[in-house]
Amino acid sequence: MIPYKDDNPTRHFPILTIALITANIIVFIFQILSPSGSQKIAYTYGAIPLSLLTFDTAQPLHPLLTIFTSMFMHGGLLHLGSNMLYLWIFGNNIEDKLGYVKFIIFYLLCGGIAAFAHAFANPASTIPMIGASGAVSGILGAYILLFPHARVHTLVFFIFFVQVVRLPAIIVIGFWIGIQFINGMISHGTAAHGGIAWFAHIGGFVSGILMIKTFVRNRRRN
Repeated sequence: MIPYKDDNPTRHFPILTIALITANIIVFIFQILSPSGSQKIAYTYGAIPLSLLTFDTAQPLHPLLTIFTSMFMHGGLLHLGSNMLYLWIFGNNIEDKLGYVKFIIFYLLCGGIAAFAHAFANPASTIPMIGASGAVSGILGAYILLFPHARVHTLVFFIFFVQVVRLPAIIVIGFWIGIQFINGMISHGTAAHGGIAWFAHIGGFVSGILMIKTFVRNRRRN
């Protein structure tokens, strides 16, 4: 099941959503072209669970700063493409709902909570976590709460056939988070050796659900 657009119009041009996508693409190009090599860059700017929890300042960059630098790095084209696709589909509506300032704070805060969720699930790991997945997961959590019935155009695969269907967001995003929970339980404890940071996705998603109403309420008061 792969979503590619929604039928949820916005009132304003999604400047920040596009800016975030652009920034992620630029950083990825820098990663692959850097003479230092992608691995060294990942260990310098990625969020390392053990360092985050112990505030190990032996890293070139302070662990708390790596929470934010890691959000703009990716491990490959598929990793980058999937994150940016979900950000493009669902991010514009959350930006439209919150406004520019609230949106960027919400995005970064969800990404930060996601990083710590991954760290607490794998406290001894020295493998750097990179990617916008945690922050984007927060966007998905906000979207499923604010727009559960918005229609999402989705590619559904039936063995050798592909069908385009319009499904409610609660089904598309619900299916996605269900996969994250299942894989998170199956792989618990193994992420210390690399792989997908499932608990970062879960942490970001849950934080998005829990925080979005507060952000929306504060915007209305302002």
